[in-house]
Amino acid sequence: MAGKDVETMKIASKVWKNGELINWDDARIHVMSHVVNYGSSVFEGIRCYRTSQGSAVFRLPEHMQRLLNSAKIYRMETPYTREQLCDATVELIADSELDECYIRPLIVRGLDEDKPAFGVNPFPNPVDAYIATWQWGKYLGDEALENGIDVCVSSWTRITSNSLPTMAKAGANYMNSQLIKMEALLGGFSEGIALDDRGMVSEGSGENLFLVNGGRLITPPLGASILPGITRDSVIQIARELGIEVVETTIQRGALYLADELFFSGTAAEITPIRSVDRITVGPGKRGPITERIQEEFFKVIRAERPAPFGADWLTYINAEEKKTASA
Repeated sequence: MAGKDVETMKIASKVWKNGELINWDDARIHVMSHVVNYGSSVFEGIRCYRTSQGSAVFRLPEHMQRLLNSAKIYRMETPYTREQLCDATVELIADSELDECYIRPLIVRGLDEDKPAFGVNPFPNPVDAYIATWQWGKYLGDEALENGIDVCVSSWTRITSNSLPTMAKAGANYMNSQLIKMEALLGGFSEGIALDDRGMVSEGSGENLFLVNGGRLITPPLGASILPGITRDSVIQIARELGIEVVETTIQRGALYLADELFFSGTAAEITPIRSVDRITVGPGKRGPITERIQEEFFKVIRAERPAPFGADWLTYINAEEKKTASA
């Protein structure tokens, strides 16, 4: 069995760091690293699925491009190209022998132990790149994909893009997400929905949000303090291929209660229906027909049971030869 078992979770025994595979236990940083003290990290969440043509990573180049974009915004220079990071991911998964897994690329500011610097100024600190992987089930529970979840509107406002750039998937941003998530859990909900500084709907603690009304799919625009989600983009493309009208516009809080359907999208959450908001039932109180239709097509794509919309290539196979054999 590859890797470690942690409460039945398999963790790959190796971590990719700055161009080489190291032991999981050696992937450590100093307590005085800049990232520990000031939250200077950017990261990604990616999934590798077991498909009909072998293991494949979902939209790997797009995720790695967003990682590099996040690093660029925070002036974290890294020598690795998108292609190199994609190749490193494939190498790591192949070494791990995990046929289905979650992938966490991470770029952090560490500590130069020869010339330590402890101030807010990040520039004296080295920038390190890591990729780790492990098996991870459904983020909001197996039953959530069909039955939906109960959520609340958080009292915590989503960070504004001129305070912390919401286009960057940065570790520091997720302190805001933690407040939203903890409040929801302590209130008996599975997740929270944040409003932006204008009182308009933003997103969940780690998911984008979609609303269905009158057969139209509605979602907050990218300017609404939301992360440009890759699963969000996938949902939009699938919906358009299905002939469902997609509207990117601001959404008032009250619209959540009046929606025919609501669902979250994200790498971890995939496509998860929402059955109630603030204990007000959404639609029939279960997964709606448009949510189910999009969900079905999404899972067909990630299982290689159908092509991605409009001829796109969304899967990176771990064993390219395996794909060629299956396609022959």
